[in-house]
Amino acid sequence: MPREIITLQVGQCGNQIGMEFWKQLCLEHGISRDGILEDFATQGGDRKDVFFYQADDQHYIPRALLIDLEPRVINGIQNSEYRNLYNHENIFVSDHGGGAGNNWASGYHQGKGVEEDIMDMIDREADGSDSLEGFVLCHSIAGGTGSGMGSYLLETLNDRYSKKLVQTYSVFPNQMETSDVVVQPYNSLLTLKRLTLNADCVVVLDNTALNRIAVERLHLANPTFAQTNSLVSTVMSASTTTLRYPGYMNNDLVGLLASLIPTPRCHFLMTGYTPLTVERQANVIRKTTVLDVMRRLLQTKNIMVSSYARTKEASQAKYISILNIIQGEVDPTQVHESLQRIRERKLVNFIEWGPASIQVALSRKSPYVQTAHRVSGLMLASHTSIRHLFSKCLSQYEKLRKKQAFLDNYRKFPMFADNDLSEFDESRDIIESLVDEYKACESPDYIKWGMEDPDNLLTGEGNATGTVDPKL
Repeated sequence: MPREIITLQVGQCGNQIGMEFWKQLCLEHGISRDGILEDFATQGGDRKDVFFYQADDQHYIPRALLIDLEPRVINGIQNSEYRNLYNHENIFVSDHGGGAGNNWASGYHQGKGVEEDIMDMIDREADGSDSLEGFVLCHSIAGGTGSGMGSYLLETLNDRYSKKLVQTYSVFPNQMETSDVVVQPYNSLLTLKRLTLNADCVVVLDNTALNRIAVERLHLANPTFAQTNSLVSTVMSASTTTLRYPGYMNNDLVGLLASLIPTPRCHFLMTGYTPLTVERQANVIRKTTVLDVMRRLLQTKNIMVSSYARTKEASQAKYISILNIIQGEVDPTQVHESLQRIRERKLVNFIEWGPASIQVALSRKSPYVQTAHRVSGLMLASHTSIRHLFSKCLSQYEKLRKKQAFLDNYRKFPMFADNDLSEFDESRDIIESLVDEYKACESPDYIKWGMEDPDNLLTGEGNATGTVDPKL
């Protein structure tokens, strides 16, 4: 029984990484640019219907909705070689085509206005599935459409499909460069609140780290968006391989996520991938073994979140859970040996209140994509240091908020009308308590956290109470 997944691509960034993702999926399943199965793709054994469905003329159509408030990126997709792949009824571009102007409130307000149109599309896709498992949302958190409209969609999906999983691939802004979006801290904070409350799992894709990896590991002087997006699509397709090439474990999204997320709020995952190649060409071909791949996945330089690579508290930061998806020719005994070696050398620092083990899922490689390496690996990990990423968002927000800078653009919209800025304060409180919770995860007493900690012993930063609001 296939467990179908519907992909929502929202905003410029969401549609660009979504496009790369579908290109990669078509390559791996032997589907041509028009959705026709290639003559050589006869081996079977793969589950195409998790992400695709077949039209009456047998060509494959992605279960994807392309949503944007300005037409540029979607027009680019409709004029590309892949224009016949998508279902044109599933493309939504707003009538005025003016975009959200990098303003979260504008994206959210416009999302409210077109809710019926978009929910019609989602309902139609959901009704066309035998047993829908959930939704995947691709977006960025810094702009207007992906953050504002993405937030609105998360809330609506939570109301309408409360039993379905919602996983997001969220692109975080580059913290090293000055952003071209001056209100990025506001947008990020407001979106983070929704990602905390309304998503079941958030795969964090940090532009800072993606650029660093492209420069240091792939030796690209000025990485283009297309090149960093191809890194993202590699991660997205690798994280879904066990769904598309089912084995005896992890062959649905619940199984994949249940083992990674111990408590509902700590659902932000970081990823690592090795060996990395860009634009599907190998720059250095080396011998890959399971141990080599698993050891490299634990190195900070291969991890696509830069939050802790250079922080002083990195030594205290601990892994909450790890899932390695290993693709290629692998013998299970090698996996056991590698795990034993990693344990002996204490390469991983785990939390003390949970099972300290690396989970491994073995997955087949696509027979239609020739890769230079025999083994490749993806790590999905929950790690307490991701709180530094949120703390950074909070500190950038505080700087702007202290000066009351740029708030006029938000006051124009109903949510912030009459100078009602409580939404900002509420978002800040929620993210502070999230930072606290990740900090508390590092202590062995985390299980008691929020229950009986009136003296705030377990949390050293964030809000002054060690409690969690039961409503959250």
